Amino acid sequence: MTLRIANCSGFYGDRLSAAREMVEGGPIDVLTGDWLAELTMLILAGNRLKGRPGYAPTFLRQLEDVLGPCLDKGIKIVTNAGGLDPAGCAQAVHELAGRLGLSPAVAHVTGDDLTGRALDLVNADTGERLDATPLTANAYLGARPIAAALSAGADVVVTGRVTDAALVTGPGIWRYGWGPEDLDPLAGSVVAGHVIECGCQATGGNYAFFQDVPDLAHCGFPIAELRADGSAVITKHPGTGGLVSVGTVTAQLVYELGGPRYLGPDVVARFDTITLADDGPDRVLVSGVRGEPPPGTLKVAVNYLGGYRNTMTLVLTGLDIEAKARVAEEAVWARIPRDAFDSVDVTLTESGLLRITVMDADQRTAGRAFSSAVVETGLASYPGFYGLTPPGNASPYGVYWPVLVPAADVRPQVFLNGKELPPTEPTPTRPAPDAPTARPILDTLAAQPTPDTPDRSVASTSTGTPVAGTSTDRPAVRVPLGRIAGARSGDKGGNANLGVWTTTAARYDWLAAHLTTATLKELLPDLAGHRIDRYELPSIKALNFVVHGLLGRGVAASPRLDPQAKALGEELRARLVDLPADLYD
Repeated sequence: MTLRIANCSGFYGDRLSAAREMVEGGPIDVLTGDWLAELTMLILAGNRLKGRPGYAPTFLRQLEDVLGPCLDKGIKIVTNAGGLDPAGCAQAVHELAGRLGLSPAVAHVTGDDLTGRALDLVNADTGERLDATPLTANAYLGARPIAAALSAGADVVVTGRVTDAALVTGPGIWRYGWGPEDLDPLAGSVVAGHVIECGCQATGGNYAFFQDVPDLAHCGFPIAELRADGSAVITKHPGTGGLVSVGTVTAQLVYELGGPRYLGPDVVARFDTITLADDGPDRVLVSGVRGEPPPGTLKVAVNYLGGYRNTMTLVLTGLDIEAKARVAEEAVWARIPRDAFDSVDVTLTESGLLRITVMDADQRTAGRAFSSAVVETGLASYPGFYGLTPPGNASPYGVYWPVLVPAADVRPQVFLNGKELPPTEPTPTRPAPDAPTARPILDTLAAQPTPDTPDRSVASTSTGTPVAGTSTDRPAVRVPLGRIAGARSGDKGGNANLGVWTTTAARYDWLAAHLTTATLKELLPDLAGHRIDRYELPSIKALNFVVHGLLGRGVAASPRLDPQAKALGEELRARLVDLPADLYD
């Protein structure tokens, strides 16, 4: 017996037709969708300040296509599209159903919103204390409120901030009756949820080896066939584009990951116990996941208004690019002093783009006074001067600030058709022995590396010296790392995650020995000033790196051209390494 859980949204803005495609494309039992990236909560807060809904209205557009068919087929709908207003979203679902002549049982989950509560606003990653007033503060709830809603007969479950994997774990608890002590099945469902939460990223989207993916333009969304023991087959509807392979699943497993211990409110999933196996065309079996008791804390995503920002981008072409960049900067700061701003970031990209970003608490300081000063240099600057951005006003930006709270201080509430259900959230009976009340935000994903664990690294860079893990007479070839390794990268607050994997045991042994944090910094010099944690995941032939502080105060405040570090993995794959010739084909 399996529970077929389909995904139809990986972010706020994903393909609107996906819900209909998943309902019409083949049999499913549960339709899920993830709308709430960390940035989305800030976007919804801005919408609410403007009098717009605090939930994701695109969910309602999708629901209009599929609510009737889902009710006819007995398909449950579970989504976190409620955002900052799950009750309002549930009411909107009722109103939509009424217009369609339907009468679904609609549940919504609250209790995640801690805005206005007295919180210890110590940044769980940096240790700094926040003095500003939070705009939003939402705890990451677990899966049991979702399971309670389904058990009470809900056809549609709308939540606010829950963990992404809870959208899969909740239905699993509902179907199979897992209790808090069923750690391995819970952990397996968390891994399955992690794989499908980002939609097409599990079925060939954003895949390093994209040339292997057929018909990517019509990529199908993923399905997890979840079993009672927590194992799952990842697949997609037949006849859809894309690819489900050990590679595409591995790529998603290392996305937004820390270390082997993936902490959550329901269970700690051990990513170093995962086994992947082909199960037929476009089918990958994920099994063997072990679980540990959850920690006693929940992560809370706090957002506050950080001030105002403005960016001007100049294009540098031809000869003497670095000298031209110096001339451009000198001309700008001659007109408006650099120290007039709270913060300044100047970046010269490899493609010759000079990005100057200023941030300040005062909107006027960061506004046209800055952008006009840049434009004024147009006839008194470097040869070939032109820009990509016209002078404009500064725009407000938000800052993401993670904190931790005791799990016992957060009380989820479940409402079915407006009536509150009895509390069902259990208290963990066996708290993790090493789970203190406050940990770095990295611990919400994985434990910190043990200081006395040796780094399996031997010095070998792209200098032509003998290759790590080989004898000096072993022939080597100089090739881009990406010819034998895939990568996927992304954001987690102010940190960046970079996962790298390969296809054979021999290649992994070389990769684990060669790609140390020191080598990574040599290959990607922009990372040199950052603390990097490195983790090995031999069961899936992968390494994962967490680059602390690369994204500053989070996506909304990051001055980087790539504020979510999405391209970091591809930058690494393009770097040249000395590879043993017998590993290259």
